Amino acid sequence: MHFKNKVAIITGSGRGLGAAYAEGLAKRGVKVLIQDVGVSLDGTGNDPTVAEKQAEKIIKKGGQAVASTTSIDDREGCHALIQEAIEVFGRADILIHNAGWVGYQTIMELTPEFLHRAMAIQMEAPIWLAQAVWPHMVKQNYGRIVFTTSCRAIYTEYASAGLTAYAATKMSQIGLMNVLATESNGTGIEVNAVSPVARTRMWGVNREPLDLKPESIVPGVVYLASSDCQESAWILRTSNGQFHGIRWQEADGVDYPLDIRGQMCRTAEEVFEKWEKIAVSVGEFR
Repeated sequence: MHFKNKVAIITGSGRGLGAAYAEGLAKRGVKVLIQDVGVSLDGTGNDPTVAEKQAEKIIKKGGQAVASTTSIDDREGCHALIQEAIEVFGRADILIHNAGWVGYQTIMELTPEFLHRAMAIQMEAPIWLAQAVWPHMVKQNYGRIVFTTSCRAIYTEYASAGLTAYAATKMSQIGLMNVLATESNGTGIEVNAVSPVARTRMWGVNREPLDLKPESIVPGVVYLASSDCQESAWILRTSNGQFHGIRWQEADGVDYPLDIRGQMCRTAEEVFEKWEKIAVSVGEFR
């Protein structure tokens, strides 16, 4: 894979998965903008040394990196971050929205402040970042965008009590990916998402893990960020060095929206009677 003269903007890349992505791309010659405001585990605070130390680490290894503490909590900040990359490196080829926040409040406990914090970083930021970088990528006739979702949102089996805000906002990035994958037709831009599992600070891990290492996720993200990736609207599940691409795609023979190849029912009672035929889980279609 060749990344000559390519520039990557990676949010939340001062630590954990984002840092691993930045190092993996920098090793291949990508110029990396390390965005990280250095928040604490509760999503508050600010520590500029987090981004600075990671940029210095990459530079010491012979890579090219610049630290940024620009906040992406609102549209202005997201646009400013993309402009920062353009001013520093002259272009923007890769956008990886890795920044995220995990917090627990059950539906009974959920407050507007808690929900808005999750929405700002995991629903609004990817939209505004994509909006800001889009014209630059269209002008170049090239771009790679990687969003971050979670199996905690996608799969019933992995849902966890208290993750209402997290799951809802992580799921929103799949919808955004699907729309942008359509809007990108003919532009040279590919838009995908990664659903990673790794033992990081978010899991309360402060030492080198024995398994589920952040480094094991890097090959998949590097691929999605490369020119070799010529497809959009894929969710790349990755865990412990394994990779599995998934997507929702309509079945053959469907004439949407007139005929979805479902069970015909005229009453609620009929829906009840035919429920075993109606309710088919996605896994059964593999």
